Amino acid sequence: MEEFFIKALGLIMSLSILVVLHELGHFIPAKLFGVRVEKFYLFFDPWFSLFKYKKGDTEYGIGWVPLGGYVKLSGMIDESMDTEQMKQDPKPYEFRSKPAWQRLIVMIGGVTVNVLLSWLIYSMILFTWGKTILPANEAKYGVDVSPYMTEIGFENGDQIIAINHEPISDEVTYHDIFLELLLDEEIKTIQVKRNGETKDILLPIDFEQEFLARKEHSPFTERIPFIADTILRDSPAQKAGILKGDEFYSINGEYVQYYVDFVKVVQSHKGETVDMQVKRNGENVSFPITISEAGKVGVGNRSPLEYFNFNTKTYTFFGSIPAGYTEAENTLTKYVRQMKLLFSKEGASQIGGFGTIGSLFPAQWDWQRFWSLTAFLSIVLAFMNILPIPALDGGHVLFLLYEMVTGKEPGDKFMEIAQMAGIILLVGLMLFANGNDVWNAISKLLGS
Repeated sequence: MEEFFIKALGLIMSLSILVVLHELGHFIPAKLFGVRVEKFYLFFDPWFSLFKYKKGDTEYGIGWVPLGGYVKLSGMIDESMDTEQMKQDPKPYEFRSKPAWQRLIVMIGGVTVNVLLSWLIYSMILFTWGKTILPANEAKYGVDVSPYMTEIGFENGDQIIAINHEPISDEVTYHDIFLELLLDEEIKTIQVKRNGETKDILLPIDFEQEFLARKEHSPFTERIPFIADTILRDSPAQKAGILKGDEFYSINGEYVQYYVDFVKVVQSHKGETVDMQVKRNGENVSFPITISEAGKVGVGNRSPLEYFNFNTKTYTFFGSIPAGYTEAENTLTKYVRQMKLLFSKEGASQIGGFGTIGSLFPAQWDWQRFWSLTAFLSIVLAFMNILPIPALDGGHVLFLLYEMVTGKEPGDKFMEIAQMAGIILLVGLMLFANGNDVWNAISKLLGS
């Protein structure tokens, strides 16, 4: 339960920051151009607000539905669908009375802020923590592969050394390889090192769709040896006599030298007493250990830094600024490339709502991870909002560009219909995404 609340807190904090700053991107230019802002809200407030106060012409508040936020501009058909105002003669302070170029700046303000925010956050992350990756070439113990990857020819312990016979670079991680396998249709073969020999593995033509259909989290997990480092007080590990430095070897005869194997086997013996075998000072030691009902024994592994040579880059303040821009650009490029996967039955099943987003946040508070996810979500919010869909910023931008090119404004009735159609589409997508989360949760529960 504690893990749930930490994840939820991370999600709400992140979205609150993004929403408030996004709406400020609309609010500030609107004020500068003399547009009256009637409301500025974090979260939505149907029927009532959790908090509100009025200053000048603007009501500031916090709604009770944590799905975003909004600013309400006078003289604009938006998600509030307040059309009574539009039946009256335009007022000088209304949005519709301003030149098209000013209205365009107001509408792209939110997306602009989100892009700049992502750039800023990535820059400060690189300046504060630098960037550390584990190159695939350094994953010397190979990888643990998912069931589908096993079916097409991979084996646990494989080390990927080339793609289409092109050796992978020192900057490429297994996550990078995974994305390329999904997105690059030109990839036909993967070369792996297996027991000192090189093997070619041919990818199926429908690899990406089949992988998505299996709903496997990741095809590859770097294998890490498991040597006891920290042992929790009163845990099954302490009661059984496990000592710091013990090298885990087997459980009930099943091989568990690597951490990923240990977790799998322990999870399959929840609440059971098993025979544990470790190597201690070069000798094999066996003893019984009772695994908790949660599938844990209360022992922590050594730091991965003791097993691998990580690639770490540090940045000066001024050096972090262009590096942060590159990080934001690469993140956006990867996200846009992945959009093509959604246009299929298998890809659509991967669309997630707030549950999926919340699961990205760590169960223990981690500021670096929090800001990394916030920067990523800021880029996602910018991209999704600029799509030319009515009810989104991009829809308003599309109609404004039409007006600027043709010199004709779309009629109010057309805007009302388009806005309503956009709202219906967005609500449908939201229900579909969150429905996927519920269905996946039920499927997982029934499967367990």
